Amino acid sequence: MKDTLVIGLITTTHGIKGEVKVYPYTDDINRFSELSYVIIDDKKYDIENVKYQKNKVILKLESINSIEEAISFKNKTVDILREDAIPLPEGKFYIADIIGCMVYDEDGAFIGEVFDYIETKANDVYSVNHEGKELLIPVVEHIVPVIDVDEKKIIIKPLNTWL
Repeated sequence: MKDTLVIGLITTTHGIKGEVKVYPYTDDINRFSELSYVIIDDKKYDIENVKYQKNKVILKLESINSIEEAISFKNKTVDILREDAIPLPEGKFYIADIIGCMVYDEDGAFIGEVFDYIETKANDVYSVNHEGKELLIPVVEHIVPVIDVDEKKIIIKPLNTWL
């Protein structure tokens, strides 16, 4: 498993004093107020200030003091150390741990690799590369009975039983 988790994406600058606007990848946007640092390009930056604007987070990071400095962070991910992540309840997983998992059916046939994750109101959906095509797998217990992120393995019901 990766030592860091992505919690957002810097979309643009904010103001002229070096603030950056972040699109959060966390379920709880207020989580940013609890952080003392973030990691960008493998470098740790202390957070000086956090503000919220609609569904975005505005961060003022140490040593970034101008719009010219801040613009170089556009389209970069905002990470934290896994040890500082909010613990998840039983049966929930970080997206970073799902991406790259190998998917097999209950008969042992290889289906493909998870390359994306889609969150919907009804349930999550895993995008799997299946023989060069995208296969969307709804993450519900009767279709996906086993998720083992430590082994990077997901077991699903045989395709013909639910397609």
